[in-house]
Amino acid sequence: MDDTTNEKKINPTLKFALEMGPIIVFFAAYLWLRERTFTIGDTEYEGFIIVTAGFVPLMIASSLALWRLTGKLSKMQVATLVLVVIFGGLSVWLNDDRFFKMKPTMIYLLFGGLLGVGLLRGESYLKYVMDEMLPLKHEGWMILTRRLTLFFFVLAVLNEVIWRTQSTDTWVYFKTFGLTAGVFIFFLTQGKLFQDYAVEEED
Repeated sequence: MDDTTNEKKINPTLKFALEMGPIIVFFAAYLWLRERTFTIGDTEYEGFIIVTAGFVPLMIASSLALWRLTGKLSKMQVATLVLVVIFGGLSVWLNDDRFFKMKPTMIYLLFGGLLGVGLLRGESYLKYVMDEMLPLKHEGWMILTRRLTLFFFVLAVLNEVIWRTQSTDTWVYFKTFGLTAGVFIFFLTQGKLFQDYAVEEED
């Protein structure tokens, strides 16, 4: 999906801060403002909506900074940013937190759907995104893509269940820590696949 040859190298700590910083700031701001209500004009806004209103421009700024420093953004990063702007904007505009809570669902459905389309065509779109980080044989990419596609759909369903049945506090903790940990654990459990289908250096 992406040409990574033009990507500029930057400090890994700075890159991590730009990628994860907005999420950490969102979480901290929510804990600070969750019990407060703000009146703007004639409309009352809960702390969650105010935090969402701040998160959207922060996400845009961090993405632009990442693009300026590295020379590129992956298609996944661009798609995530677009959905943040759309669903975050709707939540603020309509004063309804449900739209922002739906955002992870839409993101994982989009990613899972795109990977699924590639599988139907006999391709692994995941390979184009991660090939430099994980050099695998074709069979390995296909297996990993099938697993990740299913995993994305599971996360989409799980997000719907959490935000529809649990409190906002629970959802914020789930979004901040649960989803991130879930993706990390998923790749951590694929060690045998990486070992079995790794491309040998001589190849």
